Formats: sequence, C-alpha cells, structure tokens
Amino acid sequence: MVRRRICHTLGCLVSAIALSTSAAVAQEVMRISSWLPPSHVNTEIFPTWIEWIEEATEGRVTGVVEFDLASPPAQIDLITDGGADASWIFHGYNPGRFVTTQLIELPGLEGDAAASSVAHQRAYEAYLHEAGEHEGVVVAAMMTHGPGQLFLRHEVDGLAGLSGQKIRIGGGVSARVADALDMVGVALPAPEVYEAVGSGVADGVMMPIDTNMTLRLYEVAPHTYSMPGGFYRGSFALVLSEHFLDRLSPEDREAVLSTTGERLALMAGEAWARLDIEGAEVVAERTTMHSFSDGDQSRFAEIVDGIAAQVTENVAAIGVDAEAAMELIRQTMAEHDR
Repeated sequence: MVRRRICHTLGCLVSAIALSTSAAVAQEVMRISSWLPPSHVNTEIFPTWIEWIEEATEGRVTGVVEFDLASPPAQIDLITDGGADASWIFHGYNPGRFVTTQLIELPGLEGDAAASSVAHQRAYEAYLHEAGEHEGVVVAAMMTHGPGQLFLRHEVDGLAGLSGQKIRIGGGVSARVADALDMVGVALPAPEVYEAVGSGVADGVMMPIDTNMTLRLYEVAPHTYSMPGGFYRGSFALVLSEHFLDRLSPEDREAVLSTTGERLALMAGEAWARLDIEGAEVVAERTTMHSFSDGDQSRFAEIVDGIAAQVTENVAAIGVDAEAAMELIRQTMAEHDR
C-alpha cells in the first residue's frame, strides 16, 4: 500500500513536471527590435506592452527586447521578412515611402506627445491607412515624439544665422524645414548624432527634448534654440510581423491585437511626454537657452504655411482626404489638451 502511494505520488510529480515543461515550450516569445539604447523611452514602452500581452494571453505570449538587429531605416524590412516580430519605425528614414505621416509632423501643432500620438492614431484609422503605406506589416499603433527643437554647437543670430549651418535631420518634414531655412541637411540615423555633432561633421541637430537627454547631446551641443510648437514632430509606428501573428492560435492572435490601437498610442505618447518634461529640466540646466524674436516667429509661421500646403497637396494626390485628416488631428489635440 505504501509502495503504491509512493508510485502514485511520483507519477503525479512526473505529470506535473511534464505539464510545466509543455507549457514552457508552448509559450510564444515576441522578439522586439529596438535601434536606440536602453536609456531611450522605448525601454519604458515595450515592457508595458509586453505586460499587456502577457495579461491578455494569460501568459501564453510574452516578449523580449533585442538591440542592433538592423539599422534604423531597415527596421520595417526586418519585420516584413520575419527577422523580428515587432519593432518601432521612424517614417522619415524611408523617404518616398511614407507621405501621409508627414501631416502629424508639421510644426506649430499645440500639445504634447500624448496628444499628438492619439491624434495620429485616430487620423491613421480614419483616413491615412487608405494609402497602404505600411504594406507587409501590421500597425500596432502610431505615435510621435514631442515638438522637436534645435541644438547647436555655437550661438547664432536668430533664424538668419541658421543659413548654411549643417544640421542633422531625420527626414520627413524636418528635411523640408531645414531646406526652407537654408540649412544644409545632414541625414543621419539617431544613434550616430552624438559623434557627428561632437566631431563637427554637423553643426547641430533638430530633435525632441527627451532625446537630447537620453543621447547626452547637451555635451556636444550646448546651445538650445526653442520655437513655439517646435520645428517639427517625428512620426513613428509600432509594427508587428504577420509571420509572428500567424504563429499564434486564433485566440492569442486576437488577444495580442486587443492590446494595440489607441490605448497603445496613448501609453506610448504619455511616455514620450513624461521624458520631455524631464529632458527640458536637464537641457535648461546644461545648455544655454535661446528664444526667437517675434519677427523670426512670424517668418517661421509663413514658412510653415508653405510647407503645410505642399504636404497637404502631396497627401491628397494619393487619394487621402488630407484636409479632413488635418482637421481630425487638430480637433483631437485640442480636446486632449483641455
């Protein structure tokens, strides 16, 4: 009898171990590619998203963040080809492919990154998706950073002093702004900016306040020039691989997709906004702050009007209602800012 009970106990133990091993083997791991260091805001966004996914799938799907799997411009191809399961892409790194996303990048929009991220997501769902610019990947959420400002190695005399300055740009509307201000655009991905500015390859950079802090740009660009509403905003998307989603059961696929959309856009935007506040304090302490005269601000507003007209025309030319999309963006940001 004792021997029988021992055998029964051992049998239960073996079965429990087998079940545990089976569950562990069955767990799907979403490999997330990131192309900026662990100090960047996405190391806050991704863990939160992973928690949501684990909760939605009751632990059957989790995630891990991996770095340096591909260059920043190659991230979308990495996901399309199944080289990773998810990533974040900056639309400006793929010139010519993304036209509609430049609407949210226009300078002068009032509101923080949370407001613009939600506005971008709503505009995408209502209008921008019709362009099919993200073919090959599944858009989990659109997002933006806060207003991008200008950080320089040397002091200049207002907007006129920017003429001829070699400024790192990421692409998209920031390239249009640099051209309109007669600056020499230096196209570089974000991870290379510190070295480029520090060595003098670039005289400065247009970037959001939070990134100045996370990349320690204040060490090489000690002059900050702020324009109300910013010089531009950066448009991003969190994207998923179809290969990854196809690996999941129908139940888990639906559960993972339930974590995407406006909720994810808001969470990401709020993370950017919080770091902007922290970054503003760091930049104010470690750089010399400069503002633009009323005349310069008026001149810049005229430049923005011209750029906005060009962007709107380009978006309308591919069959998207650009005016309606911009109205939705402005309305959403105004509501969020109340």
